[in-house]
Amino acid sequence: MAALGNGIERRAAAGVYEYKSGRYDSHHLILESFPEHGAGGSVLDLGCGDGHIAVLLASRGYFVTGVDLPGGVPPGLPPAVELITADLDQGLPQLSCRYQYVLCADILEHLRRPEEILQQVRSQLLPEGRLVASLPNSGNIYFRLNVLIGRFPSHPRGLFDRTHLHFYTWAGWRGLFRESGFEILTVKPSVIPVGLALPRWKDTAAVRLAEWICFGLARMWKKLFAYQFVVVARPLESE
Repeated sequence: MAALGNGIERRAAAGVYEYKSGRYDSHHLILESFPEHGAGGSVLDLGCGDGHIAVLLASRGYFVTGVDLPGGVPPGLPPAVELITADLDQGLPQLSCRYQYVLCADILEHLRRPEEILQQVRSQLLPEGRLVASLPNSGNIYFRLNVLIGRFPSHPRGLFDRTHLHFYTWAGWRGLFRESGFEILTVKPSVIPVGLALPRWKDTAAVRLAEWICFGLARMWKKLFAYQFVVVARPLESE
């Protein structure tokens, strides 16, 4: 029952997350991590949420298998998107093939044992396959300042999402991936979504300038200013 309850909480939390299309947001950076033309390539989208990214990848010519809890994905997905319902805290569901890409967007921090999922992902990747993931940064300056003054908020989303089970800095994520058999090849920082935090001024020049400044800082010092890390990783060769 505990695992099921935790899964329901994750699905409820996922419902408050919006697709973020801003130039410096994680979803935009995730899509940039895939070749523009899918040419029939295969993607396993773990924790696919409402299916936004899966649909966009399908529109590029990828065949996408999305995995999420029952009731999380709306009906009417295109034929190139297959949906499998499963609780990832119980491991990967039975899959009929291996994939060129596995996507873990805002999911690993919600799982009890992310290292086990990553180890299973290795066996689902084709040779030369790649893992793409977005990872929240608990070393972000906003997170650090809250902890410094003795606060640890409980929010419905963001860095203090109440359904997060793990809070990793960049060093922690690198260690988790390495111990799970992956080498991180590239990393891009996303920025605090100022437009979502201030929806009234979302499309104003002031918000765009603030996000541009944040992105510049994150590129210079990702450990302190990145909101999330968007990474591409490859499986390490077995020793």
